[in-house]
Amino acid sequence: MPSPLENLKKHNLQLPEPSTPGGTYTSVNIRDNIAYVAIQFPIENGEFKFQGRLGKHFSTEEGYQAMQLCTLNVLAQIHKKVGFDNILGLNHLDAYFQAAPDWDDSPQVVNGASDLFVKILEEKGNHSRAIFGVERLPRDFCVGLTCTFTLKTPESIFIT
Repeated sequence: MPSPLENLKKHNLQLPEPSTPGGTYTSVNIRDNIAYVAIQFPIENGEFKFQGRLGKHFSTEEGYQAMQLCTLNVLAQIHKKVGFDNILGLNHLDAYFQAAPDWDDSPQVVNGASDLFVKILEEKGNHSRAIFGVERLPRDFCVGLTCTFTLKTPESIFIT
């Protein structure tokens, strides 16, 4: 079975530089054998992307791409802070979006995350999810993504 890094390469994808927290919190918080990844936005190597509302400023397809960028940021955090070898799998994701009042394609947008997690992590990428429409996200991002992962024994994890 190919590794997540091999799967990224196979799909011509690269992990962005992990973003730093915008407040007093950590990007990845580990309790026992669960890793909680703080909300990740469509930021690519420090550049803010996809700022605006779905259905007004961005199409559903662009929202799908924005959610994929959020997913790459989640994977970058996990790779840096935990290591792909230390995860048993993705448990759950919470997806957030801001949209025009008449736009209603959130499941298709969130498939951007679900599809990419399964492509990169394979069976370890299977998960449950929840989708939340919100009035406003920080920096006017159209989407955001939080995730939890089950880890192998916590003693094997070293966070840098």
